[in-house]
Amino acid sequence: ADFTSAEDGRTCRETHDAVYVGLDTVKSAPWGIDPAAEPTGAFGTTAEEGLFAGGNHASPVWQAAQGRWAATSMDRWLQKVSLTAGREKEGPQETRLFTNLEGIPLQAAVAVTDPTTGYSEGEALAEAQRCLQCQCLECVKVCAYLEQFGAYPRRYVREIYNNESLVLGERKANRLINSCSLCGLCEAVCPHDFAMQDLCLAARQSMVARGKMPPSAHDFALQDMAFSQSERFAIARHEPGRATSRHLFFPGCQLCASAPGQVSRVYDHLRHHLADGVALMLGCCGAPAHWAGRKERFGSELDHWKQSWNELGRPRPIMACATCLQTFKAHVPEADPVSLWEILETLELPEGTRAGTDTLLAIHDPCTTRGDETVQEAVRRLLARMGVPYEELLLGRALTECCGFGGLMQNANPALAREVAARRGQRSPQDFLAYCAMCRDNLALVGKRSLHLLDLIFPDPDRPDPAARPRPGWSQRRENRLRLRESLDRDFWNEPPADADTPPVLQMDPEVAALLDTRRILQEDIQKVIRHVQNGGQTFRHLDSSRWLACFRPYQATFWVEFSPLDEGYRIHNAYAHRMEVLGP
Repeated sequence: ADFTSAEDGRTCRETHDAVYVGLDTVKSAPWGIDPAAEPTGAFGTTAEEGLFAGGNHASPVWQAAQGRWAATSMDRWLQKVSLTAGREKEGPQETRLFTNLEGIPLQAAVAVTDPTTGYSEGEALAEAQRCLQCQCLECVKVCAYLEQFGAYPRRYVREIYNNESLVLGERKANRLINSCSLCGLCEAVCPHDFAMQDLCLAARQSMVARGKMPPSAHDFALQDMAFSQSERFAIARHEPGRATSRHLFFPGCQLCASAPGQVSRVYDHLRHHLADGVALMLGCCGAPAHWAGRKERFGSELDHWKQSWNELGRPRPIMACATCLQTFKAHVPEADPVSLWEILETLELPEGTRAGTDTLLAIHDPCTTRGDETVQEAVRRLLARMGVPYEELLLGRALTECCGFGGLMQNANPALAREVAARRGQRSPQDFLAYCAMCRDNLALVGKRSLHLLDLIFPDPDRPDPAARPRPGWSQRRENRLRLRESLDRDFWNEPPADADTPPVLQMDPEVAALLDTRRILQEDIQKVIRHVQNGGQTFRHLDSSRWLACFRPYQATFWVEFSPLDEGYRIHNAYAHRMEVLGP
């Protein structure tokens, strides 16, 4: 109403239980309300009971807000309840929402040509276009994992919580939980330090403890860890000719699987340049068990390592793997582990080191070094000492990205892991320089020319272009560790290899070998199936093609192999596996 007199106002108030005065439209108002002034009462109330007011603000948003508050107050007035209870968060509040304004130019508000009629259509569109999408997606912008599942952390938290609380039914968030690399980049870029990796790891641990996490997502990695801890590969020995050691070289399982020759050369270099003995320990740090949420198994792996370390006299570990270094710094701090790169920068470089190259390299820091500037700086000082030019990646150092191996992403979600590695490789057109074996190999797998720092310090004369070195397949990685153990026993300790059963000879086309590698089926697994057949296991025979099909369950996986017998060995046509047990009646 347009109150032209106090009488009009009293009449309106007498005939209505509550009255709202819109100060942005009235020319005059009764009861001492000044249309030109802001309303001073809380939530649109005035000094007159039953009378409410709002408006008279330059911002349409404020006009709408004040009208909304006054409407709520009127409704409460009519219900004879408190006008203010539970309304602490109405109105402007300090928000936790972060909207990145970097690179967004400031635009002034669009002026209204005719204040009487308000915005024209063109003016309204121009003003509306100043609006931003006020949402914080800083973590999603840098994480292919968070992006792939089509939402954002707040929604993921709810999905994981529901998945955890489920008593019966399908746990649809298992893939979401298991696909996280646990690298922590989301926390590093989040304005409020939200850690998606902590949530996913806690969910894995909880589900494993209650028997609700299917083993299939992590089984291959755990089997591979078990091999690295077995007598076929693992050793803990003093330097040849010594009974005590001041130092301990622990290269980690994956460098041994990727470049076994470099492991031998590094150990030989350390033995000749470090005083008081360098022991050698081969094995795994137990990270796969930690990533899989298996707390008890991870603890037992650490206990096993500490027992071997104590038996060697507690020498200081020199770690070639950033994940091993991070693991032992967090869980075995009394060992005082140190990075191989910190040690090498203090020693004389070996003859043949690739120095003074003109090729610009882009440094890829492993995600497990994100909080370890000491290691990152040691690597850069080594490169400077060798005269190797390098560039920093946009997401490097404290914001470096995962290669797709961490957290067992590569096992739980291979397609996503490839996407993560491919995105990383696109950060620079230059060849990448990594100082983690799995980082280098994963980048090579997606076609990114990448080399390892050891390729420069201990170059292989048979590989003039180390950046073109292909990633060893899973079977080759197993074979490399076996051969490394044999060569170390022979060359350093003068021990002949133990007699071993000659496995069946396998032949397969490169396409078949590549397919089996993507399925994580090792040649060793196939040989177990063939040996099972040789010992009388059942087979199926295809009468038209004369091919045979056999299966065997050597551990928590059943392998099916299609093959043909040859004069010497067997030709493998196909193989597949399922990591479950089919129970009979």
